[in-house]
Amino acid sequence: YPMVPGHEVVAEVIEVGSSVSKFKVGDIVGVGLIVGSCRNCNPCNTDIEQYCKNKIWSYNDVYTDGTPTQGGFAQSMVVDQKFAMKIPDGMSPEQVAPLLCAGVTVYSPLSHFGLKQSGLSGGILGLGGVGRMGVKIAKAMSHHVTVISSSDKKRDEALDHLGADDYLVSSDEAQMQAAADSLDYIIDTVPVFHPLEPYLSLLKLDGKLILMGVINKPLQFLTPVVMQGRKTITGTFIGSIKETEEMLEFCKEKGLTPTIEVIKMDYINTAFERLAKNDVRYRFVVDVAGSKFE
Repeated sequence: YPMVPGHEVVAEVIEVGSSVSKFKVGDIVGVGLIVGSCRNCNPCNTDIEQYCKNKIWSYNDVYTDGTPTQGGFAQSMVVDQKFAMKIPDGMSPEQVAPLLCAGVTVYSPLSHFGLKQSGLSGGILGLGGVGRMGVKIAKAMSHHVTVISSSDKKRDEALDHLGADDYLVSSDEAQMQAAADSLDYIIDTVPVFHPLEPYLSLLKLDGKLILMGVINKPLQFLTPVVMQGRKTITGTFIGSIKETEEMLEFCKEKGLTPTIEVIKMDYINTAFERLAKNDVRYRFVVDVAGSKFE
């Protein structure tokens, strides 16, 4: 304390250091979850710095010079040019901000595991912020997308609003059996404990179950379900700077945007109350520059 959060940041460059060559004053840039790394390890040397064991978080962390990192809700922040991204022309800052975490979190595994080609069948397990962007990005890659949820509650949203092709209720055994061996991959965004076997059974030979949710309890599965289909359980963590830049260009080309509600800082407490009630479609974006702090 004091700690200023905010890890999906879009802002205007107001000053640059003497060695900065990537940006100039007036550029619109984005900053994600990472603002530093060791630059010497294998992940850093292969441009996947998000896996550096000495990465520096965009807030509630400390730079190498001992200065605390302050996030995007601050009136200004200082960021190394390597960890900032140029926002493509024509993309609005408020629409870009949620892409810097939720967007690249989905794009990265699809890119890394060779799942960007058209014609694949993918599952999105969980329809939160990451899951919703997952549907949009997978559809933009011309995948046949099935949303998997525990109830029918989000069916209309998934099919009519987000454009998913199918909706599967995981608690319906008949539906799950009918969908067995039908998916090339599943992006699992559920952040709480859940059994994996029902979802592994949906995968084709060589299918991938890609874990996204941060879960602090051990998950479980029966090994024959994996072995007899040569299936993979894996996971990824956000995405690299390069992947984020690729993702932004992809979203610009495909016209992909998140559904957002822009608020000012004086609405923060109300926004938290609404979040607790699940009363937001689907991301709050805080207009810090347009807020009054006096």
